[in-house]
Amino acid sequence: MNITIRKINEADYPGLLSLFKEFAYFQKMPDKMTNSIELMHVEKDHIMGFVAVSGAEGLVGYATGFFAYFTWIGKSMYMDDLYVKPEYRDKGIGTKLIRSMIDLAKQEKCKKLRWQVSGWNQPAIEFYKSLGATIDDTEYNCDLPLNN
Repeated sequence: MNITIRKINEADYPGLLSLFKEFAYFQKMPDKMTNSIELMHVEKDHIMGFVAVSGAEGLVGYATGFFAYFTWIGKSMYMDDLYVKPEYRDKGIGTKLIRSMIDLAKQEKCKKLRWQVSGWNQPAIEFYKSLGATIDDTEYNCDLPLNN
């Protein structure tokens, strides 16, 4: 299997949007997915990450993130999503995607990479632990919708 990991570009938006929808269904929250290709073009300066590309299939996974400043430690990176299509899992693609995010965070002198994992997603929890991540249940998500 020939998989290439590379930075996201605008030509990827249609395939990415499809993967975003798949991930929303996987997370059991399809109604939360409101992004669009048009919005992605408008907000392209804020889209950062990597895609996994199979020559035959096209996009089969992605990792997205952004830089953040955590007051206790300083500049960091937040990985918003890591998703690989089910039929491409257990082939090292997720590892390559997260390693790309880790490498970028290190190049940018970030103090840490942070992300979330659903408590019910035991395979992901074990994968992240195998990378050396610590997972706690101290904090909860707080989302405040802003209707601009």
